[in-house]
Amino acid sequence: MKKSIEKICVTAIMIAISSVLSMIKIPMGPLGGSITLLSMVPVSLIGIWYGFGYAILPCVMYGGIQMFLDGFFGWGLTPAVLIGSMFLDYLLAFGCISFSGVLRKIKNGRVLGVVLACVLRFVCHFISGIILFRSFEVFNNPWIWSICYNGSFMLPELIITTIGILALDKTGIIDRMIKP
Repeated sequence: MKKSIEKICVTAIMIAISSVLSMIKIPMGPLGGSITLLSMVPVSLIGIWYGFGYAILPCVMYGGIQMFLDGFFGWGLTPAVLIGSMFLDYLLAFGCISFSGVLRKIKNGRVLGVVLACVLRFVCHFISGIILFRSFEVFNNPWIWSICYNGSFMLPELIITTIGILALDKTGIIDRMIKP
């Protein structure tokens, strides 16, 4: 019972820290997307510490929080695009962060898991760009537009998050912070 309460408390704290860090950002464009200060690191730690299965719900919850922090419902989207974006750009995309724990037990698995999580999050945003936001495209090709737009914030996010996890892993802080 004590371990369960500890996991829930640590998870809530990590979601809160990620949410605060997500507010420190460089805005990228009128359709959303931004580069944040290590905001994916704390929620990635949930997957690293407790595993993929446990991390799914907290990461999806974090996506829901991001949806409200981004002012998602004030964008003036059609109902179909609104619902599609809610699932693809927030719940599913941020839920992919739980994959950070998939490779946690192999050598360099923490870093590889975070890279996998970021790539899967990019794929969700990319698909959303092709399907839902094609009318906003600058280019005639929605594939190119979606790669450019979503890559403009997800590549720096991948680099920043990977460096953050690598730094915590190499210094041993991840192992000292908590033992699942």
